[in-house]
Amino acid sequence: MSRIYDRVALIGLGLIASSLYWAIKRDGLAGEVVGYARSSETRETAREIGLCDTVYQSAAEAVEGADLVVLCVPVGAMESVAREIAPALKQGATVTDVGSVKRAVIDAVAPHLPSGVHFVPSHPLAGTEHSGPRSGFAELFEKRWFLIVPVQGSDAAAVDKIEALWQGIGSNTARMDPDHHDLVLAVTSHAPHLIAYTMVGVADDLGRVTDSEVINYSAAGFRDFTRIAASDPTMWRDVFLNNKDATLEILGRFTEELFALQRAIRTGDGEMLHDYFTRTRAIRRGIIEAGQDTDAPDFGRVKS
Repeated sequence: MSRIYDRVALIGLGLIASSLYWAIKRDGLAGEVVGYARSSETRETAREIGLCDTVYQSAAEAVEGADLVVLCVPVGAMESVAREIAPALKQGATVTDVGSVKRAVIDAVAPHLPSGVHFVPSHPLAGTEHSGPRSGFAELFEKRWFLIVPVQGSDAAAVDKIEALWQGIGSNTARMDPDHHDLVLAVTSHAPHLIAYTMVGVADDLGRVTDSEVINYSAAGFRDFTRIAASDPTMWRDVFLNNKDATLEILGRFTEELFALQRAIRTGDGEMLHDYFTRTRAIRRGIIEAGQDTDAPDFGRVKS
């Protein structure tokens, strides 16, 4: 794959930025990749492990001369970062982000970018429960979906180059309207995370009563909840605060479904339960057939 950008700046050096750096370097898609993180500890860690060709002391320094700037910070920090870097962005540069919410990011970032700078919001549908610069790995995005969410007036060539970059590191790509993105992600990511946090919170309360039996005797289903609920708390706080409407709509529908299941259990309606579980089981098969997971034992997870 040939070089797509001469200089890329990563603002925020957690899981996504770290993985993106290793993938870009592996595939030779940029000449230079530089970075910045707000925490001095994170910056030192990045330098220690060789993450980024140069780690700068400020976001403004990092973006100088960059052809592509990737905002890898929590959604709630997007506006302040955009305001800081705006004067240092070069004409013709492209700014993108990796936030899990799109409408709020567009509203926060777009007003601060100077004319002549291209804004192409985006979102890689990849991650783990781990965070920080040491958590990244080049294979994170392979065969995962990368959603491109152009805004009105997005430069077509800038959009194409973003797409080429992510396809170059092995992602599937699609383009999507921002409001539709936020609704889809509320179903596939945001509401499931909130439900996982809730289940683990309930178990924590119960565990205090039962001398941690909930933890010691956790079955596979609960362990999967705890894996999801171990995700970065700052990131997920910002996701829910910035995608309120879509998340609340999906949670309302979830509550209705839950009431229907409660009624079926209470009234002994086995036929309804069986039909419901048959329908939901098919969704799992569809995910496997789409190559987004595996049917290997224990979901193919490596035993530690």
